[in-house]
Amino acid sequence: MTAGALQRAIRRAGQRTAVERCGMCAGTVNPEHRHVWDEQDGELLCACTPCSLLFERDAAGAGRYQLAPARGRRLTGPPAGELGVPVGLVFFVKQRDGRVLGHYPSPLGTTESEIDAGAWRTVEARSPALAELKPRVEALLVWTGTPHSGGAQQWVVPVDDCFRLVALIRRHWTGMSGGSAVWRAIAGFFDDLGRRHGRPSGND
Repeated sequence: MTAGALQRAIRRAGQRTAVERCGMCAGTVNPEHRHVWDEQDGELLCACTPCSLLFERDAAGAGRYQLAPARGRRLTGPPAGELGVPVGLVFFVKQRDGRVLGHYPSPLGTTESEIDAGAWRTVEARSPALAELKPRVEALLVWTGTPHSGGAQQWVVPVDDCFRLVALIRRHWTGMSGGSAVWRAIAGFFDDLGRRHGRPSGND
């Protein structure tokens, strides 16, 4: 995913309109709709229920379209600290060529860097859930947490969840350090992940 495509997805995540349209057929979509990654244009498209069902079959995308997963899962502790994460909130997205990009949310969007291939292979070998990470449309989301948030959290989530998180940070950030409102919003986001995606699972 290019930086430009990521920024477009973040802007859309933070700009809900009264009537959202499917990027495939232009039909209306429900508030809790699925998304399809467009490999040719490098962007994430809203998808109505019929189009989502169509792209459940990988072959239907003809190599261009890929449906983002509907569900995420909390992991009990892949050693993400070994990836050299310099900040407390980051999501990792695997590319089709095998590279892994780390995205660091900020009030301006995200800062992106490529993760050392050897370090990723080491972590991946110890966590089958990461070995199965779907390129482009699924992410490893890591938050070191706060003293009141119950500790660090690590999730495998649909990548559109990560875009919503970045849009939330941009909306609530104030001053130099973000302010208390943004940290409450981040904690609320992770609480919502727990409600929507269920209890923690093992690495396998």
